[in-house]
Amino acid sequence: MIRQKSAYPLQPPRERGTWRAFALAALMHVLLGFFLYHGIHWQNSTPAGAEAEIWTSVPDLSTPRVAPPPPAPVAPAPLVQDEEADIALQEKKRKQQEAAREAQLAEQQRQQQLQAQQEAEAKRQQQLAAEQAAMAAALKKQQQQQQAQKLKQQQLAEQQKQDQLKKQQQEEQQKEQQQKEQQAQADAQKKAEAEKAAKAKAAAQAEAAKKLDAERRQRLAALQGMAGGEGSTGNGLAKSGTGSGAGGNATSPGYAEKVQRRVRPNIVWAGDTQGLETVVSVRCAPTGTLLSATVTRSSGNSQWDDAALRAVQRSDPMPQDTNGKTPASFTITLRPAG
Repeated sequence: MIRQKSAYPLQPPRERGTWRAFALAALMHVLLGFFLYHGIHWQNSTPAGAEAEIWTSVPDLSTPRVAPPPPAPVAPAPLVQDEEADIALQEKKRKQQEAAREAQLAEQQRQQQLQAQQEAEAKRQQQLAAEQAAMAAALKKQQQQQQAQKLKQQQLAEQQKQDQLKKQQQEEQQKEQQQKEQQAQADAQKKAEAEKAAKAKAAAQAEAAKKLDAERRQRLAALQGMAGGEGSTGNGLAKSGTGSGAGGNATSPGYAEKVQRRVRPNIVWAGDTQGLETVVSVRCAPTGTLLSATVTRSSGNSQWDDAALRAVQRSDPMPQDTNGKTPASFTITLRPAG
């Protein structure tokens, strides 16, 4: 755990017993001064001499009194006692000096100890400050590492997001490309099929035209080979019946009925039948092959005219007459069944 910085500067902790040590030192100094003072004063003092009182007698006139005895003479102190006192004084002085030296030594030791404690406290404070600075630097470095790691993670997440988005875009582009390719293939296939169908249709049309041309050539050849057939023409109109009529100089009486039975089933008409009548002129080969069919008189309704013409074209070949040949040309009058 990191210690919070205090608002007050760092101070050395207060040692217990500091005031007591100061008080003992002061007491020792007072005692040392007291002993030195008394030692010096005792050494400088003069020895006390003997005192004697002299009394004078006053004569009592009233009553006589007995005179007191004279005081005993005071003997001077022996010299041995003075020597012992000097020795005791020197011993006391020596002890005082030793006590003073011990007190001074103790004071020096205390000062040294106090200085050592102060140095140790300063060193401890420096070490603590260094530890705090190291912890602060480590914390700052850790925070920087965490920020760098967080930034790296954010960049990595952003890169992954961009990669995913890019991948999605690529997948969409690939999907669109595939769809375009599939569409192009489908269009190409459709185009190929259409071209194939068109070619087949063109080939069929060409084959049909070729076949029709061959048939026409055969008909023309047959017509050219016929003798006297070109001059006969049919001018009669079959008014009777509802289907068709045919006429010609070379036709038998029942040929019109044969043409009617051939053409009538091929008429396809679902419209109005009132007043519609169309005349179709046909040219045929002797074998009955229809060479041409044209509307020579219209009914006024183009749709019925087309239906009548288609009915005649579907009736190819025309029936043959009793002589085994089909008339070269004749007309057919068509009216819708009503």
